[in-house]
Amino acid sequence: MSADARPEPAWRHSSRREPGGRPAVTHSTPRPEGGGRAAGGDAPAPARQWPILLVIAGVAIGLVVTATGAFRAGTITIGVALLVGAVLRWTVVNVGMLAVRSRFTDVLTYGLLGLVILLLALMAQPDPLIRIPFLEDIIHFSVR
Repeated sequence: MSADARPEPAWRHSSRREPGGRPAVTHSTPRPEGGGRAAGGDAPAPARQWPILLVIAGVAIGLVVTATGAFRAGTITIGVALLVGAVLRWTVVNVGMLAVRSRFTDVLTYGLLGLVILLLALMAQPDPLIRIPFLEDIIHFSVR
């Protein structure tokens, strides 16, 4: 039996086949809604992706502030950066790589994570800035 006549290993077979017997190949995957460039193609790469760079810069600043000992200020900065990402995703038509899924899913995810981080930062001990009684009861019940 020649080398050309050997059957292919089972792991190479795809469950979907094109008419010629070749494995099916995806030729294009649609971008998420709004996933186009945030600036024209002639602009430099950072300018084309300014929305995601703005959110990443905000989170990075928040992490640095948190690492330097200002826990509450750093986590508030992170929460606000995620909320800015939600607002950008909602209002700006083309946000580049900030678009991950549909607009609704992205706004919901960024907004919910930003709000939760912000609330937790404001509730952090000692001397919380806000008190939410039922959350304190849940924490005390789970820590017992």
